[in-house]
Amino acid sequence: MNFVRKIESEELDTTIARSRRWLRPALTISVPLALFAIGLFFWLTSGRSVSTDNAEVAAHIVNVAPEISGRIIEVHVVENQKVHAGDLLFRIDPEPFKIAVLQAQAAVSAARLQIAELQSGYTSKVADIGSKASDVQLANENFKRQRELLAKGFTTRAHYDEARAALAAAQADQNVASADAQAARAVLGTGGGQGHPQVEAARATLAKAQLDLSRTELRAPVAGTISQTERLTPGSMAMQMLANVSIVEAGDPWIEANFKETQLAKIRPGQRAEVQIDAIPGKTYKAHVTGIGAGTGSQFSMLPAQNATGNWVKVTQRVPVRLKLDELPPRLVSGWSAHVTVFVRD
Repeated sequence: MNFVRKIESEELDTTIARSRRWLRPALTISVPLALFAIGLFFWLTSGRSVSTDNAEVAAHIVNVAPEISGRIIEVHVVENQKVHAGDLLFRIDPEPFKIAVLQAQAAVSAARLQIAELQSGYTSKVADIGSKASDVQLANENFKRQRELLAKGFTTRAHYDEARAALAAAQADQNVASADAQAARAVLGTGGGQGHPQVEAARATLAKAQLDLSRTELRAPVAGTISQTERLTPGSMAMQMLANVSIVEAGDPWIEANFKETQLAKIRPGQRAEVQIDAIPGKTYKAHVTGIGAGTGSQFSMLPAQNATGNWVKVTQRVPVRLKLDELPPRLVSGWSAHVTVFVRD
C-alpha cells in the first residue's frame, strides 16, 4: 500500500514539474504581451477627450431693483415661489408720488394760464401799434400843413417847430410800441400754449411724476423662481437701483465648464460631451459645446492680474466653455457642481 502511494506521489511530482516547465515560458511571453496590449489601448484611446471637474450649472438670474425709493407696503411673493412675467412682486407706498402728480398737473395749468396772459398782452401791444400809427399819420399831416403855411407866411416858426416835434414824438412812440410787441411775441413763443417751452417743461415734469407713480408696482420681468427675499419685508425701505429680490429665469440652463488653456486646442463648438452632476449621482447627461469664452476668468475679475512685475509666476489660466444639455434632468439648481467630458476626436 505504501509502495503504491509512493509511486502515485512520484507521478504527481513529475506532472507538477512538467507543468511548471511550461508555465514559466508562458508567463514570460504572456506578461509582456498583456502590458503591450494595455499600453496600445491607452495609446489609441488617449487624446480622444478632455475633461474637467471645474464646472457648474448656470442660469440667467435677474435682480429686480426699484427705479424709485420708498417704503414697501405690500409683498406678494415668498422664497422659491414660481412666478410668470408680469406678476406683481411688491408695492411701494404710492401716496408721495400721487402728490407729486397733483403738483405737476397744477404746474401745467399755471404754465398754460401764464401763456394765455402773455397772449393777451401780445394782442394788446399789437393793437397799440395801430393806435401809434394813427398818431404818427395825424402828426405828419399837421407838420405838412404847418410847413406850407410857414412858406406862405401865414404861421409862425414856433408853430412849425411844435408840429415837427410832435411828429418825431409820435414816431418814437410807434417804434416803442413795435419793440414791445416783438418782445411779447418772443416771450410767447409759438403762441396758444402749444409747444411753448414753459408748458412743455411742465408737461415733462408731469410725465415724470406719472412714470414714478407707475413704478411703485414692481412686477416680474421674466418667468422663473423667486430667490433672495430676505430684504423684501413690509415696512422696510426700498432704495433706488438696489435689488430687493432675484428671479432665477425658467429658461433652459446651461453648463459652464472652465477648461485649462492647454486643453482648448481641440475643443470646437458642436462637439458632443457628457455631463455628470454631483447632486444627481449615477446619471450621465449628453450635451454639446455651444461656445468658447473670449477671455480667461482672470480678465473679468474685479482686480485683473498685473504681470509686469519681476516676481511674476506663471499660472495656467482657465477659459469658460459653454455647453447645452441635450436632455434636461427633472430638476436643476443654478450653481450645482458638475464634471464635464468633451470628445474632441469624434
